[in-house]
Amino acid sequence: MQMKKWLVAAAVVAVSASLAFALPQDEKGWGGHRGKGAYGEKLARKLNLTDAQKQQLRDLNAKFRADNAAFFQSFRQTMSDLRAAKEANDTAKLDALKPALESQKAQMKQLRDAQDAKILTILTPDQQAQFKALKAQHESRMGKRNQQ
Repeated sequence: MQMKKWLVAAAVVAVSASLAFALPQDEKGWGGHRGKGAYGEKLARKLNLTDAQKQQLRDLNAKFRADNAAFFQSFRQTMSDLRAAKEANDTAKLDALKPALESQKAQMKQLRDAQDAKILTILTPDQQAQFKALKAQHESRMGKRNQQ
């Protein structure tokens, strides 16, 4: 059960790092995915972003995704391997993958922290305070979810 919670947390970190602040490029969002970019739009509304700020975030996130595409693919592969090993009850493979996953998790946190710092430079002081509060709320919810 503990491994499942850990896997969910790692998956959430991966997704949030690449999409948490991404805004849709057009009216359709991301090809009809759930919410059609609603999270980015919701964040933009909560922070009361200007059109210029929205565009800066789009550009920043596009660069982030492009710069880290290989890492994200590697992480997805590690997660896939981990799921396969878990389904096969292959404890040796799980133990072998754990260090790689820990390393990727640490790298993901560094990437996310660097991205958050860049996002903060786009925001006004009031927006920065709101952003930090929203992030703290999100981390609190994720911490509670991971403890269940």
